[in-house]
Formats: sequence, C-alpha cells, structure tokens
Amino acid sequence: MILAVLEAHEGSLKKISAELCTAARKAQALLGQDGVALLLIGPDVAAADAAAALDCDLCLTVQGDAFSAYAAEAWAPAVAVAAKEVSAPLILLGSTSFGRDLAPRVAGVLEAGLLADVGDLELADGHLAAERSLYSGKVLAQVESLSSVTVATVRPNAFAPAGAKAAAPRRSLQVDVADAAVRCRVREVRRQAATRPELTEASVVVAGGRGMKDAEHFHLVEELADLLGAAVGTTRATVDAGWRPHSEQIGQTGKNIAPSLYINAGISGAVQHISGVLGSRTIVSINRDAEAPIFKISDYGVVGDAIEILPHLIEEVRKLS
Repeated sequence: MILAVLEAHEGSLKKISAELCTAARKAQALLGQDGVALLLIGPDVAAADAAAALDCDLCLTVQGDAFSAYAAEAWAPAVAVAAKEVSAPLILLGSTSFGRDLAPRVAGVLEAGLLADVGDLELADGHLAAERSLYSGKVLAQVESLSSVTVATVRPNAFAPAGAKAAAPRRSLQVDVADAAVRCRVREVRRQAATRPELTEASVVVAGGRGMKDAEHFHLVEELADLLGAAVGTTRATVDAGWRPHSEQIGQTGKNIAPSLYINAGISGAVQHISGVLGSRTIVSINRDAEAPIFKISDYGVVGDAIEILPHLIEEVRKLS
C-alpha cells in the first residue's frame, strides 16, 4: 500500500492531508499497489474520524506519551513501523516545515530514497519519477527513485484535495520509543492569533513589497486580503526592513506558495521571490516599473503606483462582496 503521513492541528486535518490522499491514489495506480493507507500520529486523534473518511483504504493511528508533541526522534520510527505494517514502497509527506523535517529522518531509518518538493508523479523506465523545479524555477527536472522504498514530500496545492468517502477501517499501532532516544523536547508553544489562512495552504494570496513605501501602507494589502479571504505575503526586503514578520515571507528564504490566485503589489520580482510563486495558477501584478521582472510571469499586469491602485481595486472587490 501507499502510505501518506497526515498533518493535523488542534484536532483538525490540515489541507495538505487531503492533497496527499490524491497524490497517494495516483502513486497507487502508477505502482500497481493494492490501496492507500493514511497515518495520523499524536495524542489528539480527534482528526482520525476525518482521516478515515478521506479517500483511503486504511487509517492507522499512533498514540502514546512519546507523541504528545512533535519530536523527530520519536515520529520517524513510528512512520517506519507503519510503513512496514502495510509494506509501503512509497511514503508521502507534505512539503511543509513538518514534512521537510521528518521526511529525511524517515528515509534514514528505512534506508530509503528521498524525493523532495514533488509537483507531480509519473513512471519512468519502471521507476517512480517526480517532477520538481530547480534553479529558482528556471528548470523542471524529472528525478527518479531507484530504491525499493521511497520517501517523498509533496508540494502544497500540487494535487487537488481528496473528497470524503465512506469511512475506512482503522487500526491502532503500538510504537515504543525509549526516553533516551528523544534528545529534543517541546517545552512550550506560543501561539499567535491567526485570522487569515495559512500562507502555504491558502487558495488566494495577496502580497506587498518595497513598492508599498512603508509599513503603514500595508493596511491596503491586508484590507484586500480580508475581502478575498486570502493570506498575506511579502518579500525578504520588507521583512529585513522590519515592516512585516518573517512568517509572511515568500521565496527562496521564505515559503513556496501555489494558490489559485496570487495578487502582488509593489514587488519587482527578484529571482528568489519568483521561485516561490511559480506554482500559482493566476498571477496579477501591480508595479510602477513596466520592465519589472514580475511581469514576465504574470497573467495580468497593471503599471502604476500600488498605493494609488489598491484603493480602487479594494472598492471594486467590495462592490462584488
């Protein structure tokens, strides 16, 4: 079976979890496997009901004191146990901060190959192959896995979320982890109140750059984002200037996004930023420089001052609300 490792937060599945189901079904067909198994690890299995109702054939859960908070030294062996339980030739995780940390550790435990930031899956010469972007999005590469077991991280929004189906059978796995094996523990979690979608999972993203002129003008970006139910993003330059938090940074040193709609204002389009938005389906750019690199990847472009144009755009969106 193909195994997908799900992500949940406070009892609810993250959007990437449903996308992993779709990727797993495609991999199942390519590799001729007999089904898809989902794995949920953690103390709160309130999300297990939702997981079992996704497009899967089996839902596995792992609980215990060692899994009260994420610790790679505990979770990697748990994933390995689940993979062996269902004889999985492929283990899928999201290309998120969680998945990027856990996947190489799982690959190490299983002595498996690793495919990172997968945008699509196919079969090449009998081997599983993944499509991924390289060199800041300038190249699309096909990377093959030659190992009998492969671990892969799937880029958010690369696959459509799977819909709900009849609940699949559930099985609880017993995984024992020695206290000495866990060398890092979470002592405290400080949460910031969030009223907008998470940046990497949002279907609409509105971002502002240095062309917003100062931090005070970002209220225009936030207002448009709230009208559209969108996440707010930004560039490294504004983060370095102290205008916006690093959690909103898009690009090579920030987050990769792949929304249905990406609206950016006052962003010239440095290669580091462009590499983080290439997965966007529709890109709308506002910039006063008609030669700005961002226009080369845009579907729609407006040449003008973002401070002057955004209020008009907000007004028109408000009329449609």
